[in-house]
Amino acid sequence: MENHSTATIVLVHGACVDGSGWQAVYNLLTTNGHRVRVVQNPTLTLRGDVAATKLVIDGQSRPVVLVGHSYGGAVITEAGTDANVSALVYIAAFAPDKGESVNTLIAKPPDPVPPLLPPRDGFLFLDREQFAASFAPDVRPEQAAFMADSQVPWGVGALGEPVTDPAWRHKPSWYLLTTEDRMIPPHVQRAMSERAGQPWPKSQPATPSSSRSPRLSPRWSAKPRPR
Repeated sequence: MENHSTATIVLVHGACVDGSGWQAVYNLLTTNGHRVRVVQNPTLTLRGDVAATKLVIDGQSRPVVLVGHSYGGAVITEAGTDANVSALVYIAAFAPDKGESVNTLIAKPPDPVPPLLPPRDGFLFLDREQFAASFAPDVRPEQAAFMADSQVPWGVGALGEPVTDPAWRHKPSWYLLTTEDRMIPPHVQRAMSERAGQPWPKSQPATPSSSRSPRLSPRWSAKPRPR
């Protein structure tokens, strides 16, 4: 496996949040000497989020390791074919194949069903009252409340845009699976992680005891292992 220790790590957030959710990860990585950039993708369309990610990729003089959380996994899957990207890391994230979209991967609603409210003017939000229990049950209550009250609108169109050329078919990939996730069930994550590991040797993905927001959970101490 290629050594990625000198790469720039580019972090891509998911739906309903913004790049500030990566701050703890940013602090940890930069303290350990890594160069890190955070994408502020608007989450209106997949195409727009890929464009925002490529703006950051194109500004780097070093190879890039792309890291995506949740919906951000769909973004890095499409943006990761960029020649400057050397590897991908999925954090409890969607990893669509060619022709698949987020809608494809959630066609059969999980149990329990994520508390997404009906679309409003073309945008989706999570039910504020159920936000903490579904999205951040192991995050500090005051932080979970802030996240619920500062949600970023998720464009309905972003869910339906298909991936054209999945980068994980061409680049080394890692996957961190969260075992207590109430948004993307662990068995769905595992299925995506197993195929996204091809053609590199298969092994179990890292599986911390965490919910949807492992990067904010005080229980998250596991590190992704190469697949």
